[in-house]
Amino acid sequence: MHILITNDDGPPSNQSSPYVHSLVHELQSAGHIVSVVLPHQQRSWIGKAHIVGASVKPTYFRPGTLHQDDGTTHHLPRGSDGESDDGGDEWILINSTPASCVQIGLYHFFQERGPIDVVVSGPNYGRNSTALFALSSGTIGGAMEGAVCGKPSIALSYAFSSRNHDPVVIAEASKHSVKLIEYLCANWVNGVDLYTVNVPLEPGVSQNKVLYTDMLINKWTSGSCFQAADPDAAGDDPELDEKRLRIESELTGQKADAANGDKPRHTRFQHKHFKWAPSFQDVYRSVEESEPGNDGWAVKEQMTSVTPLKASFMHAPGITGEIKLSDKQSTSSLPTVYSIIDCDVPYVGELVERALSRRLGDKACSKRISSIDELPERSAPVFQYREYERLEFEHILSRPSTSLGNAYIIRKALIRKHYLSNTIANWVSKHPDSILKNHFKPAFDFELDYAEFLDDALLEAYELRESLDKNEERPESEKEWWILKPGMSDRGQGIRLFNSEAQLQEIFEEWEEDSDDEQSGSEKDEAEADDDDEDEAQPHDAGVVTSQLRHFIAQPYIDPPLLLPSSSNRKFHIRTYVLAIGSLKVYVFREMLALFAAKPYCAPHEEDDEVKDLARHLTNTCFQEGGSSNEGSVRRFWDLDHHVPGLSADWKEQIFSQICAVTGEAFEAAARGMMVHFQTLPNAFELFGVDFLVDSTGAAWLLEMNAFPDFAQTGEDLKEIVVGRLFEETIDVAVKPFFGLEDNEGKGNMKLVADLDLGRRA
Repeated sequence: MHILITNDDGPPSNQSSPYVHSLVHELQSAGHIVSVVLPHQQRSWIGKAHIVGASVKPTYFRPGTLHQDDGTTHHLPRGSDGESDDGGDEWILINSTPASCVQIGLYHFFQERGPIDVVVSGPNYGRNSTALFALSSGTIGGAMEGAVCGKPSIALSYAFSSRNHDPVVIAEASKHSVKLIEYLCANWVNGVDLYTVNVPLEPGVSQNKVLYTDMLINKWTSGSCFQAADPDAAGDDPELDEKRLRIESELTGQKADAANGDKPRHTRFQHKHFKWAPSFQDVYRSVEESEPGNDGWAVKEQMTSVTPLKASFMHAPGITGEIKLSDKQSTSSLPTVYSIIDCDVPYVGELVERALSRRLGDKACSKRISSIDELPERSAPVFQYREYERLEFEHILSRPSTSLGNAYIIRKALIRKHYLSNTIANWVSKHPDSILKNHFKPAFDFELDYAEFLDDALLEAYELRESLDKNEERPESEKEWWILKPGMSDRGQGIRLFNSEAQLQEIFEEWEEDSDDEQSGSEKDEAEADDDDEDEAQPHDAGVVTSQLRHFIAQPYIDPPLLLPSSSNRKFHIRTYVLAIGSLKVYVFREMLALFAAKPYCAPHEEDDEVKDLARHLTNTCFQEGGSSNEGSVRRFWDLDHHVPGLSADWKEQIFSQICAVTGEAFEAAARGMMVHFQTLPNAFELFGVDFLVDSTGAAWLLEMNAFPDFAQTGEDLKEIVVGRLFEETIDVAVKPFFGLEDNEGKGNMKLVADLDLGRRA
């Protein structure tokens, strides 16, 4: 896992922060990627605060020897100003709060290490049990910030009972904490935003029970938590004050002594300074008087307390009992899963390999092989992520319980344009209330070998002919426009706009002239192996090869599209990634892309040219030829404008809901209504690129589905946050459950949109 560490005690210090280095060391020893952002000084009792108006500045800390104060702080990171980078560990210190540390760590550093899996705040110098501590805790505040940023988060505190911070005891507590962090991440309970964990810093703590607990609700009952102090006393030292408070609270439960007593003055007000000096007797008394089961009681009994919380400080209900931690399995005892990663695009292959490494973790020993022949036996567990034509389908079909592949054999009902149109038309005719009726434009398909036969080809598409006939009598601004798509082309090739039969005739005649030098009798092989709709980017050709002059569909052109204030009026479509598993579950990945056209949009009837400028109308990235025209052409959907005139504030959530509903029903239409052309396998899964266009009213229209989509169009900036996470969660949801390693259904960014039991067996 990639773990972000913060705390409220600052960098390692025997005086005020004696535990964080030990935890980082043990996490790294367990094989985790650990990124560290800490306050540059003591920030206890600050809760989930940010310092308004402050400029947050980083410094760079290089940890030294465990349990020794020999770390060094630098103004610039390693490798700056000609300094050699020896690859040693380096942490970020910022002059702000734990909550700010989390924000900085999540969004401004460490992106090259991949997405953060969990935020761990701590280990705190002292307990954070009961509400009185929790409500002010900077440690819990850091975890709370992680939770409201959408990350699983854990607040970790060490409750010491001795001033002798024995390195052996600290090491045991840290190893115990690492196992507990791994357990909680692997068994995260739905509805929990964060856990606050209290580990007694006692010898043998790893042998004691670990319990889910409630948080004890208590109050200050002994008066003010502040004591008056002499204004002339020496300046404050936050680290010394925190050490004094923690020692008094952990060891005695007494109220701190005043530096000086109140002095009577003969003025209207006595001039005083005040120091934070709460009576911890209130905390200990409330624990002693409470019933068993709360966090304070568990720590008193020297058991580790795990309190599940919502990000509103409310305890997540229904989680009780003891947690059983087992020793980590040795590599030799882990099951072995063989994998074959064979991708033509390095961008994809590297991410798949990284996802396997990160997500299988200690669940299995993953071994790379290059072919099925390298398996020690034919029944050995094997996972193939390969180009379609190189998949060993024979092995997949013959080994339904041990062989998993990344594609179905037959799925043309979804990925060929004219088949998809027929799939939806047939489904809507049988289910007139289907959501697809209002989110897919009815398409008319026809076959044509030569332009001279256009009249005959349109005989069956009478709705299209009727529209074109009516257009002859309509003014230009009222004509209905159509979009022509070759059924087997990809990357926008052959797409044209037209509003008359004459224009359609000219399009086909143009293609025939362009293809005179080609072999007119050649025809594209229609095997499913050639159905991959997108490949690594090639120079764009706006024409269409002769072999594709056969299947066509014509659909009403969607106008006007949704145009965003920040996009310079450029049209966009949404690329959604959809995961289909077995027979059949369908998930929509929440992280989506918005792909923008190269030029500002102009309605077809407003253009002067006879041939429409497709760069205004088509949003395929292959139309982007570089330069300033394609700046910002690929953006994260959830980063689009928050406020769009004419749409509600939650317009993006509404569009996502539409996409989920439409996608789920489209797959059901193919699986139940076009079984000949979409055949699932229980031991296969497939990632599809599904495209939607949003009109000016906020309605999402399904355009097409692509097998083996071009992931590289995401680019480097969004590589980790979109495609990297997609592959990692695909491993979680599709691969690990198949091999019996873990069931992660319902977690992460995968939204289940269809769960069909088709009863199909390999």
